[in-house]
Amino acid sequence: MTIGINLRRANTSDIPSLVTFNRAMAAETEGKNLAEAVLRPGVAGLFDHPEYGFYLIAETDDDDPRAVASLMITYEWSDWRNGLFWWIQSVYVTPAWRRRGVYRRMYEYVQQLASAENVCGFRLYVEKENVAAQRTYAELGMAETHYLMFEREK
Repeated sequence: MTIGINLRRANTSDIPSLVTFNRAMAAETEGKNLAEAVLRPGVAGLFDHPEYGFYLIAETDDDDPRAVASLMITYEWSDWRNGLFWWIQSVYVTPAWRRRGVYRRMYEYVQQLASAENVCGFRLYVEKENVAAQRTYAELGMAETHYLMFEREK
């Protein structure tokens, strides 16, 4: 039997999975060990402030559903376009579910959700060395922009 996936907006009962996925993603992509004492309230904070965005969960559609992937959408207002960019962030697919179309399904679902909103486009950032992710995004029709990202931590 082939197990498929269901997609849905995350809720507070998904916080443990979201924390686990974020920690795994940071360790894999940047070699960072995120402090759970900071991360857990950070994840929970999005549920307290839905005006900032939301999480999606991909879960198995068997008798015992379990989360296998997640992503976060945050909002950026564009005065140039009079609309919102949806930033795709904190993407994580568990190793056993990679290269099986899970992210593609999630991206298509995000596009469907956005069709009913004032969304002018989708953006994401990716580690320079994460060639596999870059290839996936390009296959889905996304293109590298001419912008560089600058950051200053407080």
